Amino acid sequence: QVQLVESGGGLVQAGGSLGLSCAASGRTFSSYAMGWFRQAPGKEREFVAASRWSGDRTYYAHSLKGRFTISGDNTKNTVLLQMHSLEPEDTAVYYCAAADKPTTTPADLNAYSYWGQGTQVTVSS
Repeated sequence: QVQLVESGGGLVQAGGSLGLSCAASGRTFSSYAMGWFRQAPGKEREFVAASRWSGDRTYYAHSLKGRFTISGDNTKNTVLLQMHSLEPEDTAVYYCAAADKPTTTPADLNAYSYWGQGTQVTVSS
């Protein structure tokens, strides 16, 4: 079993920055890719960003590219999400996810086998 624990959420003013961290633990961890998703109240969970553990490919939601950056440290089994120029519309619970099989659809929730409990990000106007 794999456990994912997010941290770093909180309250930030519009235009500010915030960094999220996801620590993976459990059985010998081997993941093809890690992803970040978010879910705002009353909305479906949506893709934010993903990265292969090898770090050779990253993927972003088109609307977020340029403001959000995903990075990982596979020696520490940690993946980070740096968020800049935050907007009130970025307010959501942010989830970390791990895909343990190769996928050609890293933006698809169904590609991920393991999920964290989520961390709240609130952007005030």
